[in-house]
Amino acid sequence: MTLPSPLDTFKRIAVAPMAGGPSTPGLVIAAANAGHFAQLAGGYKTAAALEAQIAEVTEAGVPVFGVNLFVPNPHPIDEAGYAAYWERIRQHASTHDDAATMAPRLEDDDEWAEKLDAVIRSQTPVVSFTFGLPSPDVFRRLRTAGILMIQTVTSVDEARRAAAAGADALTVQGYDAGGHSGVWDADIYPENVPLATLVERVRTVTDLPLIASGGITRRDQVREVLDAGADMVAVGTAVLRSDESGASATHKAALVDERYTETTLTRAFTGRPARALVNAFVESHADAPVGYPALHHLTRAMRANATAAGDSTLVHLWAGQGWRDTKEGPIVPILDALGRH
Repeated sequence: MTLPSPLDTFKRIAVAPMAGGPSTPGLVIAAANAGHFAQLAGGYKTAAALEAQIAEVTEAGVPVFGVNLFVPNPHPIDEAGYAAYWERIRQHASTHDDAATMAPRLEDDDEWAEKLDAVIRSQTPVVSFTFGLPSPDVFRRLRTAGILMIQTVTSVDEARRAAAAGADALTVQGYDAGGHSGVWDADIYPENVPLATLVERVRTVTDLPLIASGGITRRDQVREVLDAGADMVAVGTAVLRSDESGASATHKAALVDERYTETTLTRAFTGRPARALVNAFVESHADAPVGYPALHHLTRAMRANATAAGDSTLVHLWAGQGWRDTKEGPIVPILDALGRH
């Protein structure tokens, strides 16, 4: 199986989109210029900011790159549950802000419509989706605009539905992936199976090109998922400490901090399953409720204040299972080393 044009011109190692800062235009430009497919992360920024980043990458002469968007798939929390969680986290939220107060409950769509308009207006070559399946109208609009569409899936059922909806390729995200799981039903956690096994299962239900992602930081893992039927492998955590990564200094330091010895899937920061290093906040709120995106907004100020203070105990330290293998330095040698066999 080969990837559809224009992705078939790239090397087998790609860079996964990482919302919240790591996926800078500089990272995308450096990776793409070296032959690696890379994507901007549209989540958690305004449509205007995203469009400016798209322009920066385009003006740098990168012909093919992607933009990842969060499909609106809210899992609301009621006012009582929201206020109850605030009371539970109030002490943590006050650590770096004595005047911390509960933010109004917000169930927004991350400027979904505006971002769709932006990628079409900007003639973005590739758009990928996570958190859910877009409507048929979205697929029609992007196809009419000549945009290649990649759908993130975490199960065979999701893969089958994405293929039927008209996706051009699938990102098969495994249980070990750092950051948010793309699982469509945020009330559950993704199934704990090896990524290679998940790729094999998905391959039995679709001939679409597959991009395997989740916890990959070593060459032997790359080989394993390619042998299982993937056409490309996307890495995220592996490049978090690279020179071009926009991850905060606090986050980068935590990845080599000996205090942190494991990762886990947690809803503590956003109300949606995400894999992070186990710090004090994660330990204290292991039974956090479902509530996305409301809890993301509730904890955002706490996380920003802690990051600025260099306090990693209250920060969402997204990391895949292979975080110990992360390296500093330019991104291109890191990527090339993973693809060298």
